[in-house]
Amino acid sequence: MEDLSIQHVHLELSENLEAHRTQGFSNANALVVRRGAPFRVSVQLKGRPFNPTTDYLRIRVSLGRLYVLMPVTFSRRAPSSRWSAHIDPTTSNKQTLFISICAPASSPVGSYRVQLSVFTQDRQRSAANGSFILLCNPWCSEDEVYIPFEDQREEYVQSDSGLLFKGTPMNLVSRPWSFDQYEPGVLEACLNLLQVSPQHKRNRTKDYRNRCDPVYISRVVSAMINCEDDRGVLKGNWSNDYKQGVSPSKWTGSGDILKQWAQSGFSPVKYGQCWVFAAVMCTVMRVLGVPCRVVSNFNSAHDTNDNLVIEEYYSETGQKMNLSKDSIWNFHVWVECWMSRRDLGSEMDGWQVLDPTPQERSGGVFCCGPAPVKAIRSRRIDLLYDVPFVYAEVNADVHTIILGQGQVVGFSKDTEKVGSLICTKAVGFPRLQNITGDYKFIKGPTSTISSMSSTMSEDSTTSRGSSKGVLVSLSLDKSPVAGEPIRFMVKVMNKQSVTKRLKVHVNAQAKEYNHSPSDTFWENHAVLQLAPMEVTVLRNQILPAQFEHVDEDILINLAAVLEDMSSHERFLASEEFNITSPELIVQVAEESIVPNKDHAATVSFTNPFPHPVSGVLTVTGAGLIHGKTQFRMSTLRPGGRIEQNVTFNPSMAGVKMLQASLSLSDRNIVIRGFTMVHINRV
Repeated sequence: MEDLSIQHVHLELSENLEAHRTQGFSNANALVVRRGAPFRVSVQLKGRPFNPTTDYLRIRVSLGRLYVLMPVTFSRRAPSSRWSAHIDPTTSNKQTLFISICAPASSPVGSYRVQLSVFTQDRQRSAANGSFILLCNPWCSEDEVYIPFEDQREEYVQSDSGLLFKGTPMNLVSRPWSFDQYEPGVLEACLNLLQVSPQHKRNRTKDYRNRCDPVYISRVVSAMINCEDDRGVLKGNWSNDYKQGVSPSKWTGSGDILKQWAQSGFSPVKYGQCWVFAAVMCTVMRVLGVPCRVVSNFNSAHDTNDNLVIEEYYSETGQKMNLSKDSIWNFHVWVECWMSRRDLGSEMDGWQVLDPTPQERSGGVFCCGPAPVKAIRSRRIDLLYDVPFVYAEVNADVHTIILGQGQVVGFSKDTEKVGSLICTKAVGFPRLQNITGDYKFIKGPTSTISSMSSTMSEDSTTSRGSSKGVLVSLSLDKSPVAGEPIRFMVKVMNKQSVTKRLKVHVNAQAKEYNHSPSDTFWENHAVLQLAPMEVTVLRNQILPAQFEHVDEDILINLAAVLEDMSSHERFLASEEFNITSPELIVQVAEESIVPNKDHAATVSFTNPFPHPVSGVLTVTGAGLIHGKTQFRMSTLRPGGRIEQNVTFNPSMAGVKMLQASLSLSDRNIVIRGFTMVHINRV
């Protein structure tokens, strides 16, 4: 009789992918499983039947030079802290054995080799080789990334689309983004990111051992998303010159970026800004099994000298001046990852801030975090990693200084501006969730995000709330919209019992979200006389033709400076705001959407601009459309409307995002729209 040998090992892909909630990775044709949970393989034998009294099986699992040898037993009782394998007697027979393999919840993440060997009584050996990819497991209570709610696991691990929030607190922009973690090539690119990291190149075995720890993994990924110290994914660019690459505002998802990086031999992709860095990191962390969400911090401080104070300087005529290394970004985007912090204590478990945008070095490289959100709220600036830096981003004070002929002629202090709104996408719904209270103690009732905030300033010798001096406020009539005038008012109150004569300077400057403003593009000057205790309102407007040059992602700094002509005291009110772009309307024609069937959608656009526009319409949808569908839009007159029909074919059940973007030909503006598509099981 022919001796016993292994004919074939089946990895039971369909069964295992479903059991491990990794079926989205089925296009990789690889076994993708999660640590801390068993997966099953079947072994087809040939020759004589398997005899459990004389024959035995052994499995060798290896990650680089690390390996584990384990006997295949008939007992399911094995310590969860060790690799184990057992034969399922209820489904096995003498020619086919079903084996359950389980990796501890503390196993390193990576691509493993597996060798299964059968030994007979006379020491003959037959072996078969295979491979599998092991990820973190937020469904396993023993895993350090365990998150206890199913809706959060669906949102922060499985969802392949989301919203990023930009603009200003008074005029939020919801930016659709496709995380693309299930798109072909993305899983491989994320694993390659770990392999080309400096930590892996320096000491592969040590790197593999450390990959059991989500704190370690997250710091490696944070550094590898930017390319400042390594062969990272993205090159940052805030210069407005993107001729050598792609403007950050043109990206619609992470997949194109990660695949371009991998296909180029790991050359950095040009270009990214904070929301692109964060969104790509969110993709990588979700692929690796670590719950992750994108977070926006509005009025985010960059405190370069660690004094928790940001100085802002204005001229006598209201022009903002670039005199400080400190800065306030109108918004800044990072990620939070959910994990236990055994290095800091269980009181610091939960959401951790990680920031891949290269701002400051941490441990010698451009990365940031993981900084526990709980540590930021309680000001535990003694803890790892980068808690003081993130604390300043959400809590620094702002000192506003007015300069005249090199002298300080006005001063005010604001303790509320920085970190005025911190938000993320809500679980299960395409809307904002305000998480400011997770980072800081909120003083007084929280204002709604749609309210028109204005900066109030008193004279240089009194603080806010004083009963003397001049009070000035600046407020917009409504959120500014492209193609419409910007209308605003400056309200001035004489709070003293003497008549005042005031010079009024109003000034508008364009600015990028992370820079000081450029030169003035609009201004207005007047002289005003106020009787004792009189209040007056000055109404102004900036016409569309005067701010047409303000491209997407550019904001406007509007400031009013008043000078008391007798005392020469100055009073300042300022506001920074963005221009809301029009939206594309994306509609799905059918109510019942099922996988593997063509369905129809319509994208429509009405031109709000006072001039004709043309451009290229791009429609994408992870799990809905393979690649991109593009259409060239002919010239559309002002007020004109266009509709474009689109066909999509879902690959699997679930909630997916169908998004469209219109890139205008004559200016750096991208108009967007999206709809969520609910795909039913057949």
